[in-house]
Amino acid sequence: MSKGNIAGITVGVVLVAGILGWVSTAPYLSNEGLGRTPGIIIGGTVTESPGDFTPLNDLHRGPLMMKQAGFPPVVVYLSWVGTPDGVITATRPDGGYWAQRVRDRGGDGLLRIGDATYEMTAIEIFGEERVAMMRQWAGGRSIDVAPYEGAEPLRDWEVFFWTPRS
Repeated sequence: MSKGNIAGITVGVVLVAGILGWVSTAPYLSNEGLGRTPGIIIGGTVTESPGDFTPLNDLHRGPLMMKQAGFPPVVVYLSWVGTPDGVITATRPDGGYWAQRVRDRGGDGLLRIGDATYEMTAIEIFGEERVAMMRQWAGGRSIDVAPYEGAEPLRDWEVFFWTPRS
């Protein structure tokens, strides 16, 4: 076997190992909180959406997982709050990939809360309704201050509302 063949095989093995490692570990939670590296596997059991998402607030603390429809598959963790009609999520207004995909391609996707995965559709919320939903999402925190250093005040964050897909 030539040195070129050995080098090609080595590069191929390293690439496959890297991709498999990424698929099996991302998305992830970093030590600082929510990770911003997307993954592709959401897991959970596809479940019929509840008539009211509010009880999930007490049952499942922490972020949910969201997987968008289409290619490439993208799974990220999101902060959320359940309402009687759906789920509110929010993101920094920093041109994030998943928010742009909702705008450009539509909001079909999956939300995993606990072990249940729901088929949902997101729409971006604007105006006073956005501010009201942001207050609900913030859970008593002031929306006029940044939640952490380097972030924009919550009042400026983008809000998306997810409802069950029919």
